[in-house]
Amino acid sequence: MPGLTQQELHMLEQQLQYEQAMVRKYKFCYQFCNDPQLKIKCEQIAARHADHYMKLLDTIS
Repeated sequence: MPGLTQQELHMLEQQLQYEQAMVRKYKFCYQFCNDPQLKIKCEQIAARHADHYMKLLDTIS
């Protein structure tokens, strides 16, 4: 993407990795929750991080 420095691209890459890790983490937690409200919250948080990931991808595409 023109206009971004190597450092900025590196930071975006790190943020993408972070967002992926959070999606995996909350999907994992979802699998083991017994409380229905907590399951919903884990699912919502995973979806929010997946959305962040997609927005970051759109930024660099």
